[in-house]
Amino acid sequence: MKKHDAIAVIDFGGQYAHLIANKVRRQSVLAEIRQPEDTVDSLIGYKGIILSGSPALTSQGDEPGLNTDILDMDIPILGLCFGHQEIAHHYGGEIEHQGREWGFARFHKKVNHPLFEGLSDIEQVWMSHNDSVVSVGEGFLEFGYTTLEDGGKSHGFAAIGSDKYRRYGVQFHPEVDDTPNGDVLISNFVKKICDCRPSWTMESYLAGQVDRIRDQVGDGSVFLLASGGVDSTVAAKLFAEAIGNDRLHLLHIDNGLMRKNESANVVKMYKALNLDTNFHFYDATEDFLSALGDEIAPEEKRKIIGNTFVEVFDKKARELGIEGHLLGQGTIYPDTIETGATKRSDTIKTHHNRVPVIDELIKQGKVIEPLADLYKVEVRELGEKMGIDAKAVWRHPFPGPGLGVRLLCSNGEMTDDLSEATGLSNAIAMDYGLTAMALPIRSVGVKADLRTYEHPVVLNGEASFDKLREAAGRIFKEVPGINRCVWNLSDVPVTDAVPLAATMTKSRLDLLREADAFVMDGLRRYGLYDQIWQCPTVFVPLSVNGHGAELCVVRPIHSERAMTATAANLPKALIVELRQQILGLNCVSGLTLDLTSKPPGTIEWE
Repeated sequence: MKKHDAIAVIDFGGQYAHLIANKVRRQSVLAEIRQPEDTVDSLIGYKGIILSGSPALTSQGDEPGLNTDILDMDIPILGLCFGHQEIAHHYGGEIEHQGREWGFARFHKKVNHPLFEGLSDIEQVWMSHNDSVVSVGEGFLEFGYTTLEDGGKSHGFAAIGSDKYRRYGVQFHPEVDDTPNGDVLISNFVKKICDCRPSWTMESYLAGQVDRIRDQVGDGSVFLLASGGVDSTVAAKLFAEAIGNDRLHLLHIDNGLMRKNESANVVKMYKALNLDTNFHFYDATEDFLSALGDEIAPEEKRKIIGNTFVEVFDKKARELGIEGHLLGQGTIYPDTIETGATKRSDTIKTHHNRVPVIDELIKQGKVIEPLADLYKVEVRELGEKMGIDAKAVWRHPFPGPGLGVRLLCSNGEMTDDLSEATGLSNAIAMDYGLTAMALPIRSVGVKADLRTYEHPVVLNGEASFDKLREAAGRIFKEVPGINRCVWNLSDVPVTDAVPLAATMTKSRLDLLREADAFVMDGLRRYGLYDQIWQCPTVFVPLSVNGHGAELCVVRPIHSERAMTATAANLPKALIVELRQQILGLNCVSGLTLDLTSKPPGTIEWE
């Protein structure tokens, strides 16, 4: 029997499986990730089950691997997106492939039910799917339907349910922050339908992780790669609490892809946190830039950076005589799910702490990751519980590969014909008094749980931020092959853009560091740093209107868990300052503001 009432989340490989568990835990109810092929016996003791989304397509005969005996268990089950479709299909409903849909929609409830208690008759929700339920079997009712934001009909059966079977499903994603009252729906299922008592807390998680670390480490020691970011800092503090500073070695590697003065500030921070007993520093700029060489492919760059981290780690460990220690990492769940490391998830991008050599060390039991089931918001909460200074806990997330995913590379060739994408985008833009152009560069995105590598569109002209985002949303839905939209901040419209050959060089990195420093300083001066989740500054190797070599993209976003994000606006006065500062840098060809939500774009451009 479980110590806490608990919910099992069946992970079909969707991008949001652990986000579901996170949202359940925010209700002070324990949630645990389980696999579709788990036995019924292994699920006894849970008060309810939630089925996640998936990149699989029921309409195309994809086999999810679900042990269908689970659907016959005598406990409540809630399906989200793909899980919703699986419930409908199992009980005699029909699923059809109706094309990709992602973004905001309006949910209209048709019945009053405990699942919707506290919700309005019409709610904003977030969609990200390919298939749709078009009919339900005996004993099921249509609980609600959705319409698009402009009022157009999306589809029926966006929510279904059967009190007879205690089976419920919603096509949208209540677990993401872009469904504002999704927490209410999840809470209703967990507490009202499953009758779970709220008893799980971060304090209990902390105590459990301290015990787990001590069990895994035994009499040994841990060698942690300490980037200075929130995750590695909280992990370092947790290791220190579990095994003491004497058995914890920290290595900070300057990979040459850091922000301006970043490493110097990290060294000061760890000293202030009393984590400098066995603190080691190594400037590996040449190691990384040499390894990256002329590589331009995003996935290959990430793998090279990850492998080089391990090579440098091994070299320094041998020098320090501690190569036999466990490798500690501040890995959090988005690192794992986006890499495709769960059994069914699609690879969105490979994180530096999930490259093959790390996976092999994990199989050998040589890696310890105490934060691997947490999202950023929970890591921060855990850090606060351990007394880490708020300035350290609430730093903006900075990716492990650093500026390596913010400095795009190219061979200068672009054979795609973008005339159709430009024409379609421009027709939409004109409805808002704008013009548009598809750019001859690609970036990484995510649509319906699948990785994309598509083009951005630049919007020219003046409009309110809401209208700009509305235009961008229509472009994403109506124009194939587009996964990002940026707004031109310079006075001259972008009418021509030529891709240039560019690799990862110190001179390009130094220039990006300067632009990034302008942006971060501006956010602090305008009191925006704590309001914005993250703000990557990106260089794209494009010559715009016949001059310059680097198109600068500023990407401020709002998010809580990095699995979804919405674009954030910047004050006009700050935009004017950034225009003067960044466009004044040598080689910069233009300045844009990213309007893209996640999905369809990832946070980083790659």
